Order: sequence, then C-alpha cells, then structure tokens
Amino acid sequence: MSNYGSIHGLIASPFKSAYIAAKHGLLGFSKTIALEVAEYDITINTICPAYVKTPLVEKQIADQAKYYGISEDEVISKIMLAPMPKQSFISLEEVTGSVLFLLNPVSRNMTGQTIVLDGAWTAR
Repeated sequence: MSNYGSIHGLIASPFKSAYIAAKHGLLGFSKTIALEVAEYDITINTICPAYVKTPLVEKQIADQAKYYGISEDEVISKIMLAPMPKQSFISLEEVTGSVLFLLNPVSRNMTGQTIVLDGAWTAR
C-alpha cells in the first residue's frame, strides 16, 4: 500500500499549518501500520513529492500572488520552487512511476519508508 504524502510531511512552510500537521501525522501513521502488518507481507510506504502542479497548487499560486502582490510567475520561482535546487514541479508521471515501483515484487522488503521526490529540496 502506498500513501500519498507531501514534502510538507518533512518540512514546514508558512500558511499551511493544518496541511503540514496532517502530512507529518501521515508519516508516523504509515510507519506504525508498516510495523503492525509486516508479518502478513503487507508493505506500507508514503510517497512525498514536492509541488505537483494540480488544481490545489494552481489555487495556491493565485492566492499567494494576491497575498504578496506579486505575479504568479514570481510565486513559482521565488516562493514555491526557490528551495528546490532542480527548480521544477514534480510530474504526475514521476509520482506514478514511484507507485509502480512499490507495486513491483522487487520492492517487497521496502516498507515503512518515505519516498521523497523533491528535486533535492531536503538534501540541504
């Protein structure tokens, strides 16, 4: 089983307290369940991407542009992607590829893990 987390399960950003608390909690929940079901050959992992350009993120871009009085392009470059050395949104294909890997038998002993797709954000 794969849970869909977020980079915000590992780091914090302003104005997202409830979201960040939920994503931090999901990581602990996933690790606990992985321990509880390991003997049944069930795996539990959490995929944590940085920003994926979804309708939720599009709304955040617009909201932050209005709040800060800057363009949406500036929100993307100066706020959202600034901490990410690769400076790009995570694609749906990258997330899907991670899920497919976890479904493959070669990952049968990968459990209780956090799979981070963040363009080296947390490498700092």
